[in-house]
Amino acid sequence: MRDAFHEELDALSDQMVEMTRLVHSAVARATTALLDADLGLAESVISADDQIDSLQHDLEERAYQLLARQQPVATDLRIIVAGLRMSADLERMGDLARHLALVARMRYPTSAIPADIRASIAQMGQVAGRIVLKAGSVIANKDVQVALELEKDDDEMDALHRQLFRLLLDDHWQHGIESAIDITLIGRYYERFADHAVSVARRVVYLVTGEHNHSPNGAEQAVVG
Repeated sequence: MRDAFHEELDALSDQMVEMTRLVHSAVARATTALLDADLGLAESVISADDQIDSLQHDLEERAYQLLARQQPVATDLRIIVAGLRMSADLERMGDLARHLALVARMRYPTSAIPADIRASIAQMGQVAGRIVLKAGSVIANKDVQVALELEKDDDEMDALHRQLFRLLLDDHWQHGIESAIDITLIGRYYERFADHAVSVARRVVYLVTGEHNHSPNGAEQAVVG
């Protein structure tokens, strides 16, 4: 009976890893859609978000059934509760990729990204992709070291976000208010995407170490809600 229960717990983990794969695809395609004004790609990201939502809803239902049937305690209970929260983070990451695609669709047939901002957005997209792949590895392997690396990746994303604001506030900005609003939103979407990935990683660290607060430099940090 317990073997079957732990197989179901493993299935929840596998489902979250699948969510990271779908989210990685979404953010990569959304970034390309933004940069290249690719309407078809943007539409594919928007429609594919339903699959991520469906996986999250299914995982949630299965987790609730486990809670009701098995009445788990201690570590098993923490795994299920953490899984519920992590799946919600991953679902939100999918939503943020969808938001990026919506901006690309709204500005079609022109690109939402001015030429002098392209490098920054491309970098943010690369960091986002790297972060979600690492999140998948953390979930699959319960790898604390990789989880802690996500903090550094998040710092890189934050630095790119600040760089965007410097460009927006520069006296030489010539792309108008509408474009400034687009870039502000896009930067925020990428920044929040990374925050949710860090939240996932911190929850795994807690499951492995039993510590709520853990950071690469030893300083205490609260788990992102």
